[in-house]
Amino acid sequence: MKESGQVAVIVPAAGEGRRLGGHRKQFRVLGGKSVLVQTLMVFERHSKVDHVIVATPEEAVIPLSDELRRIGITKLRAVVKGGDSRQASVRAALDQLPDEVDVVLVHDAVRPFVRLSSVSAVIKAVRDYGACSLAVGISDTVRRIENNDNGVLMFGETQPREELVRMQTPQGFRMDWLMQAHEVAATRGTEATDDVDLVQKIGHPVVGVEGCLYNVKITTPADWDHAKRFWDHWQTILRQEEREQIVGQETR
Repeated sequence: MKESGQVAVIVPAAGEGRRLGGHRKQFRVLGGKSVLVQTLMVFERHSKVDHVIVATPEEAVIPLSDELRRIGITKLRAVVKGGDSRQASVRAALDQLPDEVDVVLVHDAVRPFVRLSSVSAVIKAVRDYGACSLAVGISDTVRRIENNDNGVLMFGETQPREELVRMQTPQGFRMDWLMQAHEVAATRGTEATDDVDLVQKIGHPVVGVEGCLYNVKITTPADWDHAKRFWDHWQTILRQEEREQIVGQETR
């Protein structure tokens, strides 16, 4: 794939965040801005990202669009009404992509700690292989679990952790592959937990790109507590990566 095409990022942000409880987690304030805004700021800062499209609850479309433009998300292409599932939200956002885009990244709204270097690695892997995702290995022992007749949790057999990874985002795809995957899924009524699964279902291989343990998805109260404690250190990391990005551009 040539490097002349544009890069777009889709951020599905219409979920209710039931596991964290309370206010929708993507709109909770972290570091003076919502988690969603902090996530978008990573892509705003990335030199190779051209467009950002956000899928959000219907009642938030207009106020969120106004807010993002006001605070300076210059790469915002559109804020669209999301669907009842992540898959439906991504599909709605795909309709907003301009023809110049050939690489599409899909990123969780509540992963604000993604590194600029990780985004670069995903973009490169899409251009090299067509589809990829960040992932990290598992260091803990992994076992199956089951309940006995008394409802007590029992450990089953150990699983080979060398064959397992934890998926992260962004996941990246050739635009035509991702569009086709969603069209086929809509026709067949197929549901999947992520876009990698959809692209694999139409026969395309997806490669793994080494992720980072910082890149956590804020899902539980413990995740939220960690995010607040980690925020100041994250700013130091991000500033360093921005400097490295500028130096890399100057040396090309």
